[in-house]
Amino acid sequence: MPVDEGLLEKKDWDDLLWFIRRGICTPFIGAGASYPFLPLGGELANDWADRFSYPLKDSMDLPKVAQFMAIDHFEMHPKYRIAEEFQNKIKQKSPDFLQKDEPHAILADLNLPIYVTTNYDNFMFDALKTRNRDKAPKRDTCSWSAAVENILKIKRIKPVLGSSFKPSADKPLVYHLHGYLEVPETMVLTENDYLDFMIRLQEKEDPILPPQITIAVTTNALLFVGYSLADWNFRVLFRSLFGSLSSMTNLIVAVQLRPKDVKNEEDAIKYLGKYFGSVLGKSTNLKVRVYWGEATEFAIELRKHWEGATQ
Repeated sequence: MPVDEGLLEKKDWDDLLWFIRRGICTPFIGAGASYPFLPLGGELANDWADRFSYPLKDSMDLPKVAQFMAIDHFEMHPKYRIAEEFQNKIKQKSPDFLQKDEPHAILADLNLPIYVTTNYDNFMFDALKTRNRDKAPKRDTCSWSAAVENILKIKRIKPVLGSSFKPSADKPLVYHLHGYLEVPETMVLTENDYLDFMIRLQEKEDPILPPQITIAVTTNALLFVGYSLADWNFRVLFRSLFGSLSSMTNLIVAVQLRPKDVKNEEDAIKYLGKYFGSVLGKSTNLKVRVYWGEATEFAIELRKHWEGATQ
C-alpha cells in the first residue's frame, strides 16, 4: 500500500481535484481546522490537568484527562465544561468565512454533498451558509450509544438522514461524527466514550452510520483536514473506519499537523507512513497521500489548484 510523504505533487492535486469535481470526495474535518479559534486537544487537556489536579503524567491526552474529570466530579462534567468554554470562545471570536483562505471556506466552495466532522463546533455548517446563500445545508449527528439516542428523542431532535434524504451540492450535509456543542450528551470525549464508539461502529447488525454516510466513507475519495497522528480523534477514527468497514476508495489525502516536541521531523513523517501502512496494509490498491502542514496552508494551496483548474 503506497504512502506518499511530504507535500503533494501536481499529479496528486490532479487526482484529488478529479474526485472533487465529480462530487465523490468526502472531507473529514478535525480540530486543526478550527485552530486558533478553539484550542487543540492537547492544549485543552494540559489546561484542564492543571486546573483539576490530574494525577498522571500524560496531561496532554484529552480523553484520559476528561475521563479523570468524569470520575472525580460527575459523568457529564467534562462535556458541560468543554461546551461552555468553546461557546464562550466562539462568542469572543470566530472564523471569518468570507476570507477565501479560511479552511472551512475553501471546503464549502468545493460544492460537495457531505462533510464529516469530528469537531463539536458549527464552523463547517456556518461556512456553507456564508459562502453560498442559495444553499440549504443540513446538520446531523451520530447516535453512537443508547444514551445519545434517548437524549435526542427527549429533546425532540429528529435525524436528518432519513431514507428519503439525499445530500447534494445544493443541500449539503454536515455530519457530526462525535457530537456537537448544543447537545453535550452527544459528544465523544472521554476514554469510555471512544471505546463505546469503536465497539458500536464495528457492529454489523445494527450499524450506527446511516447508509448515506457509509457510502460516502467507503466509496469516495477521503480528505482528512486538521488532524494529528497523536490525536485520539484521528487514530480511533482511522482505525475504526478501516478496521470495520469495507472500503472501496482508492485515494486518501491526509493533511497532518506538524509534530511538536519530536527529535526528528523526518523520522516522524516516516512513522506516519508506517502507521497508515499498518492500518491499511491489506488494501493494496489504496493510495495515501500525506500533506505535512497546517490546515490554512493546505487551504491556500487547494484554493490555488481548484481555481486554476476551473478557469
